[in-house]
Amino acid sequence: MESLLTVKNLKVAFENNQEQTQIINDISFSIGKGETLGIVGESGSGKSVTAKTIMQLLPTHSAKITGGSIEYEGEIISSYNEKQMEKIRGKEISMIFQDPMSSFNPTIKIGKQIDEMSIKHRGLSRQEAKEETIRMLELVGITHPEERYHQYPHEFSGGMLQRAMIAMALICRPKLLIADEPTTALDVRIQAQILQLMKQLQDKFSMSIILITHDFGVVAGMCDRVVVMKDGEIVEENDTITIFKEPKHPYTKRLLDALPRIDEPKKDTTKLFSESETIVEVEELEKIFQLKLGGSVRAVDNISFKIRRGETLGLVGESGSGKSTTGRLILQLQEATSGEVLFEGMGINHFNRRELKALRRDVQIIFQDPQASLNPRMKIIDIIGQPLDIHKLYKTKRERRERVEELLELVGLKKEHANRYPHEFSGGQQQRIGIARALAVEPKFIVCDEPLSALDVSIQAQIVELLQELQQKLGLTYLFIAHDLAMVKHICDRVAVMYNGKIIELADSDELYDNPLHPYTKSLLEAVPVPDPTIEAKKIREHNIKLQHYTFKKNELVEKRPNHWVLV
Repeated sequence: MESLLTVKNLKVAFENNQEQTQIINDISFSIGKGETLGIVGESGSGKSVTAKTIMQLLPTHSAKITGGSIEYEGEIISSYNEKQMEKIRGKEISMIFQDPMSSFNPTIKIGKQIDEMSIKHRGLSRQEAKEETIRMLELVGITHPEERYHQYPHEFSGGMLQRAMIAMALICRPKLLIADEPTTALDVRIQAQILQLMKQLQDKFSMSIILITHDFGVVAGMCDRVVVMKDGEIVEENDTITIFKEPKHPYTKRLLDALPRIDEPKKDTTKLFSESETIVEVEELEKIFQLKLGGSVRAVDNISFKIRRGETLGLVGESGSGKSTTGRLILQLQEATSGEVLFEGMGINHFNRRELKALRRDVQIIFQDPQASLNPRMKIIDIIGQPLDIHKLYKTKRERRERVEELLELVGLKKEHANRYPHEFSGGQQQRIGIARALAVEPKFIVCDEPLSALDVSIQAQIVELLQELQQKLGLTYLFIAHDLAMVKHICDRVAVMYNGKIIELADSDELYDNPLHPYTKSLLEAVPVPDPTIEAKKIREHNIKLQHYTFKKNELVEKRPNHWVLV
């Protein structure tokens, strides 16, 4: 296969206070014309730095190439100046960034931002650029492109914004597309659509793709070859089927084995809960948000369910389905429009401040983004110690310190970590600190709000193991909110599926996954990528994911099978 891009012995270093840290260490790979190359590895492995080095998007004051070269169509582009790179960046080589929201200017309409690419690189007039942008928006599956053209980034959903980013990246028909975690923040059905779209556009424009990800399910469906990176080095490289069937390096094996698959049976676990004892009861809960420009959004729509003591109830659904709002309403972090939340038989909706303070000892939350939930100006001893201060759970400072150190060791950290600041820890370690803080007041019930979505696969596996161990040791009850259906299957006793603020299906974990009854649940499960190239590659090419709207006549849950409820 004719090579389009070749990276030879590339070395990249970052300079800080005259100290040089090697980030990329002597890596070599190539990508052929029309090929899809996957680059996988955990955070900090050097994947994104490699991509930004190819595009020359690293900060010039702190990062520099210390060795090797990058060759594109026979030209050494690693030595190009900014003016030379501008001619190929966007036109010949384009990039889809991980976070589309930060890639668009919030003050300029989407259409105008995409227009600029055609005007700059293709020499189109304003009117021609507009027509081309509308065609491209339609091509990437954005409905009503003429209207969307005039909207601002904040008026797009995450999935739609990612589509707009793809439209911008492809408007100049690049020969090479670098996609840096293009689906990490997306729900499974949107992710499946985006991957399908990328594959269709690749065939249409004979494009090469470098796909950077830590999701082996995505790799299985999209990639011809795979490069595995660890600590700035390539530890393994092979065709996709060989990587999955015969991985050589222990790190590759660890990544592949890290998380359970949706097509694997659930491991036998000891049930800790009592069928008869309920800890949380939600009755006809409703939350309506009033919009500034008039109108309203029904985020939670008349839902009812129970959580048994010692149980893990999974709450799944796409972004905007009402999962996190439900969690916050249960914890009284938001006020319900109507309905009741009972905790241990007490109606907590109308608790006063003193009663809510007492409640906080029993109910806690683990947030989705560990970095955003930890005060960067506080040491870990004070972050974990703060709940102890509020509830006066110690007599002496020594007792407080010992309790914090005990909690750190409980979640797999070291007691000497107490004197550090949050920025000195990895994402996985920060999440462990968040768990330690939640456990400080010895709660009975914890809402886990997407606690894994920002973490690498092996770290996810560690956190799940930790949560299960703590549940067995301390008798905890969890509401586990997630859109990772493979993980939910293996960690949860029962699963509730949410759609447009409603619970549309509720059943035991095994039962729901083996016998999904509602079409929406079926479409969610079908969209989950399986880390098997023989299955996933075929699915991406043949399976058509449709975003359907569902209506309900009676608007009530009916038991269709034993303990299996469906909204009708």
